[in-house]
Amino acid sequence: MAVRSVAAPPTPWSKNLAEPKIHDTAYVHSFSNIIGDVHIGSNVMIAPGTSIRADEGTPFYIGEGSNIQDGVVIHGLEQGRVTGDDDKSYSVWVGKNTSLTHMSLIHGPAYVGEDCFIGFRSTVFNARVGNGCIVMMHVLIQDVEIPPGKYIPSGAIITNQQQADRLPDVLDSDVKFATHVIGINDALRTGYRCADNIACLAPIRNEQAKNSNITQMNYSTQTGTQLSSSLADSIRNLLAQGYSVGAEHADARRFRTGSWRTCGPISSTRESEVVAALSACMADHQGEYVRLIGIDTKAKRRVLEEIVQRPGDNGSNGSNGSSGAKTYQSNGSGKVAQASASSGKLSDATVAQVRGLLAQGYKVGTEHADARRFRTGSWQSGASLQVKNESQAIAALEAVMKEYTGEYVRLIGIDPKAKRRIVEEIIQRPDGPVAQSAKSAATSGFKPGKFKEAYTGAVASSGILTGKTIDQIRNLLSQGYKIGTEHADPRRFRTGSWSSCAPIDSNRESEVISALESCMTEHSGDYVRLLGIDSKAKRRVLEEIIQRP
Repeated sequence: MAVRSVAAPPTPWSKNLAEPKIHDTAYVHSFSNIIGDVHIGSNVMIAPGTSIRADEGTPFYIGEGSNIQDGVVIHGLEQGRVTGDDDKSYSVWVGKNTSLTHMSLIHGPAYVGEDCFIGFRSTVFNARVGNGCIVMMHVLIQDVEIPPGKYIPSGAIITNQQQADRLPDVLDSDVKFATHVIGINDALRTGYRCADNIACLAPIRNEQAKNSNITQMNYSTQTGTQLSSSLADSIRNLLAQGYSVGAEHADARRFRTGSWRTCGPISSTRESEVVAALSACMADHQGEYVRLIGIDTKAKRRVLEEIVQRPGDNGSNGSNGSSGAKTYQSNGSGKVAQASASSGKLSDATVAQVRGLLAQGYKVGTEHADARRFRTGSWQSGASLQVKNESQAIAALEAVMKEYTGEYVRLIGIDPKAKRRIVEEIIQRPDGPVAQSAKSAATSGFKPGKFKEAYTGAVASSGILTGKTIDQIRNLLSQGYKIGTEHADPRRFRTGSWSSCAPIDSNRESEVISALESCMTEHSGDYVRLLGIDSKAKRRVLEEIIQRP
């Protein structure tokens, strides 16, 4: 039973000492407070840390199949009532199959209809929310009536009826998401009730012992088909740094306008559960873009936005429509779509750079120039690359290099939103691809100062840094960002009090790597983290721990 599930205290406005009425099939966690005239219907789940107090405003009604999640507060004013679906007066009415999620506040007089979703830290006060509404995170709804089936975006403040009437309708995907949350919490309710019953729990433990190896194998297979090892590493790093993980999705139209929508909230900090939730989001939104979000909850900002799924990744080879300009596309062969998609013409550094550009939503293009045009800087645009994934981009780049054999070819990274270039890198010279002609660079007829060339020689690393970190450094530098480092001993790490290492003024990869490894060696018993800095916007674009005690 709840820690406190008793009658309301006697007050001048309430002397009937009404007690909670809780259905036998409901699950009420022991760390919750339920006081006064509260009716809790069948199959309701009340999570830890909730406070449902009908000691001022009264009574309360919570309909069957609803879930009240951690930290939810339900309270009411002495004055003011709403009419419930049974035509009786209530201080707070919550309909059937509704989710009140973490830290939300429902303060009476308030009515929340059936099949609703109230997001994290949202507040409903002196208001009516119609059936089937989806209310996202950090929303305030006050002194209004929300029509049924409306979508309220995160951060919205709805305090007049005109705002409420202009709200958009929920989409099928929103309904599917809300239904999914109900199903998850119903399974949790059943599981918690079973956990309190040894007769119910014993057969499950026996079955789990028999099938533990099979369960583990199935889990790794399921997640392996959805998430790459590098993506799993990103999730692991975010969780290790204390960040929260989320996901967003967008169809092609919303992607072009930057109107992403939130997938189901991921409240867990366990890697396996986060991976499973992200995989479920990708499966639910096949044919759409899905991106991983890293969130610093203390600073209330995002530390990572990485696209992890594109429409073409679900088996679609894209449009083959032709236009006036020449277009290169992959033939869609499954053999090409491997990590080693290059036929050998492109260096590993270039392949990694292409991967980084596409992962961040940038477009890839090419330019070429013969020796005369190269000397004057008169580059000509190459064929447009209508590609959707890494293998297609590599195949298209190598086709361009083959067509313009004997000329300079350079890779262009384009930010379509800001309409600017973020990368210009030569990948072929007249004597061949850059990686194959590195030895002859010094004997070339052109001085190094006349062109910008990516560093593709042997990386000046002593082995302290991983290949992934070196790829990150290369990608940050190619986008014009600065590199920095910070260190902290275990005590300072716990309090988030990082100290800066020596500043890194260079933008050459070899010198940056050397400076990073010097910091790691100097502070070998401390935490060290890599910083990516956008000096124009004066903000950090990356914080990643690269060394631990």
